[in-house]
Amino acid sequence: MGSSNGTFHLESPAFRDGELIPLIHTSEGLNLSPPLRWSGAPEATRSFALVLEDLDSPAGGWVHWLLFNIPASLRALPAGLERAPELPNGARHGSCWGVGRFERIGYQGPLPPQGAAHRYVFQLVALDAALDLPPGCTVFDVREGIEAHALARTELTGLYASGA
Repeated sequence: MGSSNGTFHLESPAFRDGELIPLIHTSEGLNLSPPLRWSGAPEATRSFALVLEDLDSPAGGWVHWLLFNIPASLRALPAGLERAPELPNGARHGSCWGVGRFERIGYQGPLPPQGAAHRYVFQLVALDAALDLPPGCTVFDVREGIEAHALARTELTGLYASGA
């Protein structure tokens, strides 16, 4: 299991916290988002926000996935989530894939430069409201909304090295 605030936990059936992310979930594989599931969200949760970031990118935190307004009724995301700006359940993708430029919508799997494995941190935040942000907004917009509405946070870290 990933780290949590005590009762709020995030995990993936595809890999354990601190283990390698399977090739199928990387840009060297099929680039499918991994399945995620969580439990223990606070009762006042009205939505969730998810940020996936490569903490070891030489350029700084590299955003690989930004999904917000995930309905509070959900406790899981399937593998291979659609890359549409807005999903049928109302969840919205923000722009990702970069540090200063954010041009892609939806999950973009790990693809670090050759060398040591990078840490990919999936952070799920329980919020007391949906965020009044459009699809395609930046991680800066989402983080500002998260700070104003966060109830609890949990993380799951996967590792990946190119050519692994």
